[in-house]
Amino acid sequence: MPQGHAVPILRTSVDSPVSHPPGVGWLRLAGARLLALWPAKLIGMPLFMAAFFAVYFWLLTHERLPVTTVPRIFIDRMVRFEPWALGLYVSLWVYVILAPSLISSRRELVSYALAAAAMSAVGFAIFIVWPTAVPVFDPAASDPSLAYLKAVDASGNAFPSLHVAFAVFTAVWLGRLLRGIGAGVSARALNVLWCLGIVYSTLAIRQHVALDAIAGAFLGAAVAAAQLRILGPMAE
Repeated sequence: MPQGHAVPILRTSVDSPVSHPPGVGWLRLAGARLLALWPAKLIGMPLFMAAFFAVYFWLLTHERLPVTTVPRIFIDRMVRFEPWALGLYVSLWVYVILAPSLISSRRELVSYALAAAAMSAVGFAIFIVWPTAVPVFDPAASDPSLAYLKAVDASGNAFPSLHVAFAVFTAVWLGRLLRGIGAGVSARALNVLWCLGIVYSTLAIRQHVALDAIAGAFLGAAVAAAQLRILGPMAE
């Protein structure tokens, strides 16, 4: 080799993304976020749920106007009755705590609570001025678990489905948080699939009809999109 010519040294920086395979570092960030503002989360989330259910069940038993039965459409005929989907349905109450649990900014946590309250208020207002119910579905009574659900959460307060609204609202927020902490495609896909499973379950156990679910999805997506537009980039 001729003298005077330096041999190029090919070296990858230790900080280069290609030097480290995708790992689970985002889980450490998630753990740190779980601990942030934990007293507010520990107290605030149960209080919010208690207030929500107090109003929801009061409205369920105090209709003051004629109740409209929401009709079934072709989507309802495509979805079979599946009692096993009850597990997906009740998993919402685990799913909805994930997003607020991962928020580390006080401003964002307050904003999240206010948006969730506003979304609930819109749903409750509709229930007051336009009480709705789903069509009676007798086979549900053959499953003890579903019979209990139907006894506790009657077929009223149907349109829009707040079950679906909160699932979609959570999916949008959780997707934002997962991207912000560098979660991989698998975690983000699981978020979407969990949300879709909850939406599907509302139809599969005949707790809602498709029109309820569509309206709930629109409500949840609209509130989340408006809120995140106001908030801007995610706080570190």
